[in-house]
Amino acid sequence: MSMIAALGALESGLVFALVAFGVFLSFRVLEFPDLTVDGSFPLGAAVSAIMIVSGVNPWIATLAAFSAGMCAGTVTAYLNTKLGILNLLASILTMIALYSINLRIMGKPNVALLGDVTVLTPTETWGMPYYMATPLAFAIVVLIVFLVMLKFLNSQPGLAMRATGANARMARAQGINTDRMIILGMAVSNGLVALAGSLFAQSQGSADITMGVGVIVIGLASVIGGEAIIHPKTLLLALLACVVGSILYRFAIALALNADFIGLKAQDLNLVTAILVTLAIVAPQLKAKFNNRRSRSSN
Repeated sequence: MSMIAALGALESGLVFALVAFGVFLSFRVLEFPDLTVDGSFPLGAAVSAIMIVSGVNPWIATLAAFSAGMCAGTVTAYLNTKLGILNLLASILTMIALYSINLRIMGKPNVALLGDVTVLTPTETWGMPYYMATPLAFAIVVLIVFLVMLKFLNSQPGLAMRATGANARMARAQGINTDRMIILGMAVSNGLVALAGSLFAQSQGSADITMGVGVIVIGLASVIGGEAIIHPKTLLLALLACVVGSILYRFAIALALNADFIGLKAQDLNLVTAILVTLAIVAPQLKAKFNNRRSRSSN
């Protein structure tokens, strides 16, 4: 793998680390199976892209994308908490609706950003090639989000949110408004995913209606794979596992698709993704069984 290809994998891994943060918040903190991310990712890309080509400041467009993602997450949480729809079904309904909404926002299946000013344009003055400056910029963004999430989840609202996911009945007994915590958590989760979609579109130079297909699988692969490598005994390690898992996932994909002896091509991306997710899920179970057998044999 060339250096440019490696840095490209690092760039994608850092962008999808934001998706992993969002998936971690919904799946791990709130225990909420959320498929909205397959719609909120292209939502963030669509909102920011159409605003940028319309002449809006790219920073404002990126903030608007984050806000749009929060709205999508709020709708899913509202369907679940206020209307009593099963959490998984609520997220599917929102995801389906977002496909039409994203088309309505863009007005066409694809919006090009080539030649437009984006949040990455200032990196051109950093005195380094774009394939080095872009990963560095994304690393700064991921670090900021990492620290903010760590601070938030250790705050009183964050602890209430974690208690809601761990045991909602006990949380309600302690006076916590669990519905409000679910709505807040889902809003922040999809806001982060939409932010990732916005940054991804600006780095790739276009927003596409199909770019959200399989994003939930990528997020799960990043979270589960990271946890298989870094045992998340603390919140700090859990968030770090999201970043490590996302980067390693993108490198694994790049290596698999660039290994000529395997014979894989670009159209095999979803197959490779499914295999990697399966391995990430099964590996900890196999390791635990192996350790149990070894401990029994030693006794």
